[in-house]
Amino acid sequence: MSDLKIEMLPVSGLKPYERNSRTHSPIQIKQIEASIKEFGFTNPVLIDGKNGIIAGHGRVVAARNLGMASVPCVRLDHLTKAQKKAYIIADNQLALNAGWDFDVLAVEIDELNDEGFDLDLLGFSKDELNELIGTPDFTPGTEDEQGRLDEKAPTVCPKCGHSWVK
Repeated sequence: MSDLKIEMLPVSGLKPYERNSRTHSPIQIKQIEASIKEFGFTNPVLIDGKNGIIAGHGRVVAARNLGMASVPCVRLDHLTKAQKKAYIIADNQLALNAGWDFDVLAVEIDELNDEGFDLDLLGFSKDELNELIGTPDFTPGTEDEQGRLDEKAPTVCPKCGHSWVK
């Protein structure tokens, strides 16, 4: 593998992978947009030798919505076709396999809250944040929050394939 280099490429020239199995809800795209506004475009899009997106589909949609002309990209033209397909899946799934140290997370979020930082930028629901910092919120949920509840992914039994929503 050659040295990885960041290239600034036009958003209009980046091609989404047609069979990308990862989905991004409108709410999540808005969260990515807010993150880019607050922190900048800090995570380069991974592309193949023909500017096909390997990782970063949601970031590219958010960049388009924000009117960005170009975004940082890293070219992974050393991957075989099979490796590229596998990495597109693995990049998303491996992140889901991570966990949280909730005690440490609660301290970090509590300190950010004390500093007046906009906790909505963290990607947690209001209920999750309130649970972490110990301040329950008994106000009725918004339509957006109800929408997030409706978007819960089903659990699938790895042996029989039966699926259900928790």
